[in-house]
Amino acid sequence: MDCPVCTNAMITLELEEVEIDYCTDCGGIWLDAGELEMLLGEPEKAKLLLASFKIDNASTEKPRPCPICDKKMHKVIVGTSKPTLLIDKCRRGDGLWFDAGELQDIFTRAKLDPDNKIQKMLADMFGSGQKEPPKD
Repeated sequence: MDCPVCTNAMITLELEEVEIDYCTDCGGIWLDAGELEMLLGEPEKAKLLLASFKIDNASTEKPRPCPICDKKMHKVIVGTSKPTLLIDKCRRGDGLWFDAGELQDIFTRAKLDPDNKIQKMLADMFGSGQKEPPKD
């Protein structure tokens, strides 16, 4: 699978029995449909998080292609906290794209990982100093 940001091949890593596609160049993470819920391990919290996603039709960020279906993904606003956090969501529901640091940011903002278990695993997998996302 190729990265929707830099088009390089991504590697697949396993975290808590969830396969994560990771770009070693830009630090982005692709989660297939249902993998975010599996990673959280709490269906109700995951449902609330996913329900908070709102399409941002006013975004000036360049749309990215879904690495599965190649269609332009929606920019979605996650939660209501400031500054606004935008991620990419496949229009067909194939999955979610997180630029470097965004997945960890979601867990922190939504307080979905009170014991920092997932944060620690992500840090172990990707290193504590993730790369900055590329400028559009």
